[in-house]
Amino acid sequence: MENLPGDNAPGLPGPGSDKAAKDVVSMPAILLMVLSGLGVLLGLVNMMATPALMRWLLASPQLPEQYEPALEQALADFSPWKALPLLVLSAAVFFGAFQMLNLRNYGLAMAAAIIACIPCYGSCCCLGMPFGIWAIILLVRPEVKTAFR
Repeated sequence: MENLPGDNAPGLPGPGSDKAAKDVVSMPAILLMVLSGLGVLLGLVNMMATPALMRWLLASPQLPEQYEPALEQALADFSPWKALPLLVLSAAVFFGAFQMLNLRNYGLAMAAAIIACIPCYGSCCCLGMPFGIWAIILLVRPEVKTAFR
């Protein structure tokens, strides 16, 4: 078997191949997908469960009286729509990381990595930041950039 341009050794993917680029970005992409998926899940649970939990606490006979006004105010101020931007960002990170995993749509993959670097953009708070930085570092490599379709 002859060496092709970009091959390190016969039969092995070289630094310019799609397989090498996919191997490089797969771990941060998967981690970003897991964290953003958890962010979407936790955001949806928060939107649905918080009012029910507050009502249950208000109905509890063990709730001290001094906490009732604050809990009633929190229930009155609660809006599930406040979580919508965080859910949209988490979904965007998931979709961008999925595109990164498949070496498609470089711009969206980079945007997902950048969004993951925003402190406390989602329910998983700052856990995505190191993975977003890792993804950015890998995405700016020329051999990875050229592998995207």
